[in-house]
Amino acid sequence: MFKDKKIAILGFGMEGKDLANYLLREGAKIFVFDRKNEGDLNFEGVAKNNLTLICGKDYLRDGLGNFDTIFRSPGVYRNIPEIVKAESEGVTISSAIKLFFDLSPAKIIGVTGTKGKGTTATLIYEILRKAGYDVYLAGNIGKPFLELIPKLKKESLVVLELSSFQLIDMDESPHIAVVLNITQDHLDWHKDLSEYVSAKKNIVKFQGKDDFAVINSDYEPPKSFSKQTKAKVVFFSKRQLADRYKKSLLLKGEHNWENVAAAVAVSDILKVSDEAVLKVLTTFRGLEHRLELVGKVKGITFYNDSFATGPQPTIAAIRSFDEPLTVILGGSEKFLDYKGLGEEISKAKNVKFVILIGQVRQKIRIAIKNAGYKGKIIDKGNSSMEEVVREAFLNTPNGGVILLSPAAASFDMFRDYKDRGRKFKSAVKALG
Repeated sequence: MFKDKKIAILGFGMEGKDLANYLLREGAKIFVFDRKNEGDLNFEGVAKNNLTLICGKDYLRDGLGNFDTIFRSPGVYRNIPEIVKAESEGVTISSAIKLFFDLSPAKIIGVTGTKGKGTTATLIYEILRKAGYDVYLAGNIGKPFLELIPKLKKESLVVLELSSFQLIDMDESPHIAVVLNITQDHLDWHKDLSEYVSAKKNIVKFQGKDDFAVINSDYEPPKSFSKQTKAKVVFFSKRQLADRYKKSLLLKGEHNWENVAAAVAVSDILKVSDEAVLKVLTTFRGLEHRLELVGKVKGITFYNDSFATGPQPTIAAIRSFDEPLTVILGGSEKFLDYKGLGEEISKAKNVKFVILIGQVRQKIRIAIKNAGYKGKIIDKGNSSMEEVVREAFLNTPNGGVILLSPAAASFDMFRDYKDRGRKFKSAVKALG
């Protein structure tokens, strides 16, 4: 299909590398475009000498009109002028995830939502694996998906975490589409909230009558997805989750009941036994950087929730604790509204200290102050994570909890949320 075709790959992260390897095997002529400098790109596992590289901040200066197909990585906005112009000139615009949907002989279970995608996708995968299915976890969580193609059979299942960045131009939907809650996020990428929600709706929009839309009925945004699909609609709710599942769960926080309820709904569709579900719930400890227990130092417990890059997951994390709480907040700008977070912190009687860092710290401070918070707010600016953790440790009482749940992206001070979380864990370790 791609032999001797001239192909552009925009962005050379995990999906870009996976795509390059697949297309090279197909005999395509590959041109990689990335705003990073060549020395900052990771070519591990890719034959660099078979790629033509166009890198640096002016990487799109010569346009994209001379290619057979342009593959856009998730981080590249679908409607940048260069892509729109190339499309108007007859160039096919695609992505690695669209190619995977075209190639996969296996049925796909897709999971989307603002937060909880990774945890829910992993729970579904672990439950199906325990039940004996030939199942694969791929994408942001799990393996690169195109490298799975040779292994997949018609009876296989693939569980994918699907972001709005991937879904924005999808024209196929998964066999089972799981829709968690949808809240404000990624407004630094999408032009507005409407575009963000519309992108998410593509997960159900192209389903047929033999497919399933598994939808969170506790919130209006996901409920509206039920009107966008021809599939069988299966609603789930944390309020209706059976007590036996709640009592079995190791994961902290009521918000994880939503993730479990979604996984149980998928398990019911695929006729998985209750025994298999419960075996997973009693052993599943969650994902790194998602309300992850780091440890205890001199009577103070530390949790790493660095994946909380918006207010909603931070609100959920705060509600997970009754102990005296010190919360570390702040990071880079995503143009989010922090009013609700301020109100949550103000009414949560156990939040004794708030430590602010990063680019949006003043925005968060104003929201907290306007909500009437009476506790202590400490501004650490762009201090090192070691200094931030030390300050939190000095101010938190014995028996208390220190929670890194920033409610903001990480790119002002860290490489990504993983880097931020790992630096937090390293700083905690240094205290001991």
